[in-house]
Amino acid sequence: MGREEAQGNRDAGGYTDEPLYNIGVVSRMTGVPVATLRVWERRYSFPRTARSVGGHRIYSDHDVNRLRWLKARVDEGMQIGRAVKALEVAEAHGRLGPGQGRGRPLAEPEAAEPSLAGFGRQLAAFLRRNDTAAADRLLAEVLSLFPLEDLILEVLRPALADLGEGWQQGEVSVATEHLATHFMRQRLILWLSTGPATRPVPPVVLSCAPDEWHDASLLMLGVLLRRRGWPVAYLGQAVPLEDLAAFADDVRATAVVMVAMRQATAEALSSWPQWLKASARTGRPPVCYGGRPFTQDPLLRARVPGHYLGDSVQVGIQRLEDILQRFTGAP
Repeated sequence: MGREEAQGNRDAGGYTDEPLYNIGVVSRMTGVPVATLRVWERRYSFPRTARSVGGHRIYSDHDVNRLRWLKARVDEGMQIGRAVKALEVAEAHGRLGPGQGRGRPLAEPEAAEPSLAGFGRQLAAFLRRNDTAAADRLLAEVLSLFPLEDLILEVLRPALADLGEGWQQGEVSVATEHLATHFMRQRLILWLSTGPATRPVPPVVLSCAPDEWHDASLLMLGVLLRRRGWPVAYLGQAVPLEDLAAFADDVRATAVVMVAMRQATAEALSSWPQWLKASARTGRPPVCYGGRPFTQDPLLRARVPGHYLGDSVQVGIQRLEDILQRFTGAP
C-alpha cells in the first residue's frame, strides 16, 4: 500500500487500517499475552488479521484499539465469547468507532441510546417475567457501553430494589424474587473473582451480620472494592462474630466490613467489640458497617462502634476506600 493510500484510510484520530504491527508489539501495546491473542483468533476469529509474506500476523491500529476494548471488558468480568459478541453489537450499531478502543466505548454524539436508568427498568421487567436469558443479553449490552461500576450502581441495584418493592406489594412472587436475586448474585460472585492486580496488602474481610442472609449490597461493595485494586475476602451470609474475629485475625485483615439489613441483625452488631478486641482497643483493623436499618435510625448508629459507611453503596465504597488509604498509606 502506498503512502497516499494509507493516509487516505486514516480516520480523524489518525488511526489506519493498514497492517503495521507484529504480534509481539501488539501484545505489549494491549497487555494481552501473545498466546491469548492466538487463542482468540483461533476460537473466535478475532481479530481477522492480515498476514505477512512469511505468514505472520500483522495488526492495524483499528485491530489494536478493538483488542484494547475487548481486554477492558474481560477485565471487568465479561466472558471472552460474550465480549466478542458485545463488540460486534457495539460496532453494528455505531457505538464503537475507529480509535475508540482505548477506554470505555463512546456513543455517537446524536445517537438515541438507552440510559442507564432505562437499562435498569428493562432488567427489572425481564426478571419480573422470569426471563433470565433476556436479562443476560441486556447485561452484555450494558457492559459493551459502560464500565462495570456503572452497571452495578445504576442498573443492578435499582432493578434489585424494584424486585424487592414488587415483592412487598404483592406484585412479585417469592419464587420470582428468589430467581432474580440468585441471578444477580451469580453475576456479582463471578465479577468478584476477576479484576485488576491487587495492592500488596492483606484482604478486606466482608461479612454479613449473624443471621443476616441478604448479601446483595455486600457483594456489590465487594466487586467495586475489587475493581479498585483492593484484595477481598468475602465471607458472605450469616457469619457468627466469633468466627469472623478469628478469621480476621488469621488473615491479618486490612479492614473488616459488616452489613445488616434487618433491625435484629443490625442490633447484634453492637457486640462486635467483645470479639474483635484489638480493633476495639486500637482501631486496627478498622471495623466498618452499613445497611438499611442504620440509614433509617441514627440512634442505632450511635450504639454500634466503628465506621458507618453511609446510606448507599456509592457513598459506602468511597468512604471505605478513604479509610483504607488512611490506614494503609496505599494510593
